[in-house]
Amino acid sequence: MVVIVVVASVMVYAWSTGLLGSLLITPTAGKEALNADTYSFYNGTMAAVNIRNTGSASVSLVTYYVKDPSGSTYSNTAWIGPTGIAPNAVSPTNFDINTVGNHCGGCTLSGGSAYTFTPGSSYTITVVTSRNNQFVFTAIR
Repeated sequence: MVVIVVVASVMVYAWSTGLLGSLLITPTAGKEALNADTYSFYNGTMAAVNIRNTGSASVSLVTYYVKDPSGSTYSNTAWIGPTGIAPNAVSPTNFDINTVGNHCGGCTLSGGSAYTFTPGSSYTITVVTSRNNQFVFTAIR
């Protein structure tokens, strides 16, 4: 009976200090990590970025934001971006800011005035994954 009480006390102590949790094996979901390999610009309204998944989990992109130097931002929260980008794979991804005729499929302009990609200017592209992680890339035209 004393042995049972001692073992139970040790188990409760280990659980309460977190030792027991660190001894048990827990599955990992993997880590999302994205980098921009290369990029280019087309027609003043399209940025094409080769995005590499450098993490250990498959990544799906669901939203993007493109901000110019003055803070004007195009966002596309209805975007259907690349899905299932495997670890170490590269996905060519287009970011369109052309709202005329709804070319970008639901992008909107906020926080400033309309713009096109101008040579010599720097642009910040933020992508959001299906796990709600954000990755930011800078591109200079």
